[in-house]
Amino acid sequence: MHRRLAALLLAALVGTAACSPVSRPGPVAGPMVRATIADGLAVPWGVAVLPGGDLLVSERDTARIVRVAATGGTKTEAGTVPGVTAGGEGGLLGLALSPSFADDHLVYAYFSTAEDNRIVRFSYDPDRPIGSRLGALSVLLSGIPRGPRHNGGRIAFGPDGLLYAGTGDSSDSGIAQDKGSLGGKILRLAADGAPAPGNPFPGSPVYSYGHRNVQGLAWDGEGRLWASEFGADTWDELNLIRPGGNFGWPVVEGIGHRADYIDPVAQWKPAEASPSGLAYAGGALWMAALRGTRLWRVPVEGDHLADSPQSYLDGAYGRLRTVVADRDGTLLLATGNTDGRGDPHPGDDRILQLDLPASCGSTCPRPEPVPAS
Repeated sequence: MHRRLAALLLAALVGTAACSPVSRPGPVAGPMVRATIADGLAVPWGVAVLPGGDLLVSERDTARIVRVAATGGTKTEAGTVPGVTAGGEGGLLGLALSPSFADDHLVYAYFSTAEDNRIVRFSYDPDRPIGSRLGALSVLLSGIPRGPRHNGGRIAFGPDGLLYAGTGDSSDSGIAQDKGSLGGKILRLAADGAPAPGNPFPGSPVYSYGHRNVQGLAWDGEGRLWASEFGADTWDELNLIRPGGNFGWPVVEGIGHRADYIDPVAQWKPAEASPSGLAYAGGALWMAALRGTRLWRVPVEGDHLADSPQSYLDGAYGRLRTVVADRDGTLLLATGNTDGRGDPHPGDDRILQLDLPASCGSTCPRPEPVPAS
């Protein structure tokens, strides 16, 4: 009897594995995946949700912006951003819609040229011919240091209506402590690219400094700004950002208990994280991990952790680049397996739609695995 029961359980497990969403080694811990919105994307990086629910997605190496239909996932090329020079970790990176997009139709982008990284804006007109839907480009901020690695690239409008950008140290770690450099910083700008009024260093776009490579920005329910940051060999970080704060790099990596530097709220070994995108939803921060190939849920309460971080989708979809909170309470998750460091599978890269766990206070048990049909 025991042998028969064991055989039945083994058969059930094999059946479930046979229809897993992607055939990858390693455990799949409670995937909350509802659907694959789109596949066949080339190094997707920025994801912006249009008012009707469709997506604009930037492709790092092609410099294309692709519109993805929320229903059916049809991909339509909006256009190619001029002036982008891809290579290493550089290329067409973050996207953000104007807070007044319904009226002004403006899209903001962060990208690499041959000499620097810069922030630009242009209009988007879906009524123009396919491939020619982007208007003339206007450069808002240039001179952000560019290197083969550590280019930052995430941009987002905050609840204050101002534009925030995470930059990297371009592998020149010393510039992170130089408040005269735009590298290794979080920047805060007015919509026209000027330093935002009330910035901690008058006349400067620098909002915080001492960062190595910021690629995740998100605001919690009380309007606090959080940022995910790549460490070097020891610790990746989740930081609660304070205006004018010095977050330690390269003097300190991770929690250092040094009076002159702000410690991260949470830290991870790079093999478990290498964090890129960050979103806030359901009382928690959600952090996309590249090398760690998982999605971290980080419950926060005020300025501290409400509970230990929990990981989801461990290894199921490979490298995870961008996570976005959608309007209907779901998450959108872009994979990053075609970026030159991943192990691409058929269909990569893709955008997934994830259901959040039901409200459960400070801790959420993992849902049962739901095999893809």
